[in-house]
Amino acid sequence: MSGPPQPACLWGNLTSFAADMRKMINEREFSDVQFIVGKERKVVHAHRCILAYRCEAFSTMFAQQPLSCDAKEVDIPFVLSDVQPDVFLAVIEFLYTNCVMLSNKMALDVLTSAVEYGLDDLQKAAVTYRQTDMKDKCLAFIQSHTKSIVKTQGFHELSDPALLVILQSDLLTIDEPDLINFVREWAHVNSVVLDKTVPEIAKEVVHELRLFLLTPDELTILEAENKKDNLIPHCILGKAASLQDILPVAASKQEQTLRLCWRSEKLNRKVGMDRIAEVWKFHALRKPSGIAVHLLRRRKGTRPRDHHKYLSQISIKATK
Repeated sequence: MSGPPQPACLWGNLTSFAADMRKMINEREFSDVQFIVGKERKVVHAHRCILAYRCEAFSTMFAQQPLSCDAKEVDIPFVLSDVQPDVFLAVIEFLYTNCVMLSNKMALDVLTSAVEYGLDDLQKAAVTYRQTDMKDKCLAFIQSHTKSIVKTQGFHELSDPALLVILQSDLLTIDEPDLINFVREWAHVNSVVLDKTVPEIAKEVVHELRLFLLTPDELTILEAENKKDNLIPHCILGKAASLQDILPVAASKQEQTLRLCWRSEKLNRKVGMDRIAEVWKFHALRKPSGIAVHLLRRRKGTRPRDHHKYLSQISIKATK
């Protein structure tokens, strides 16, 4: 026989709670403390009990001026002339709701106030926002200057997670074969520095290379280069004859299609359905399957190729 249910902490709708608490921010009704904020001397209404129990700095502030039984006591405000009203209201918002809306304009000032008031969680939130903002700005710069960036030492020193984020972008202003070559250089440099093999270094980032953008001739060149360093491991590329062995110049279009299918099936039997096999299959049948849609999209700097029109059609269908 089971015993009585154990005590448990059950939560209501936290979003609804935060929304209701937000209604109290700078609401004069039922407030019991006022602040005169900034050079604009904006009046901000608040509630002592919430601020005091959420923030030690406010608790100390209020202890120095206890609330009087006299109803007029609320008219004696605290003057905070060294903080902007929107920044102070952001701090208040966080204390009331445990969340905050930040913008580029005020994030640093909110971080400064969070340090002054000893609000560790708000500090973390503001720092995270700043990091995200900086990350977005750095990525935008890389997207606009990709051809120059990939030639720098800084590019070679990128961590694989950082490079992975870059390679996921549609807005890189560089053609895919060139990008693959610079990723190869990055892998070789880091292989020496970290004393690891090239496949170990590149095992994550190679999956964001958009091989579908390459022509069959470019894929053949890629395979030839890959034999030297195994940038794309054999578990991805597989082993197969060269394109010249499979597609003689005099072959008819129908024969080329059949032999491309044979090549794809040969790869499939050796290593299972992998991405390079799917690329060859696409060139034969124009029907890739099971591939992330973004790997079919042209980047901003991708040079147009005849087969890209089929990729565009597939991408459009996949997003509908």
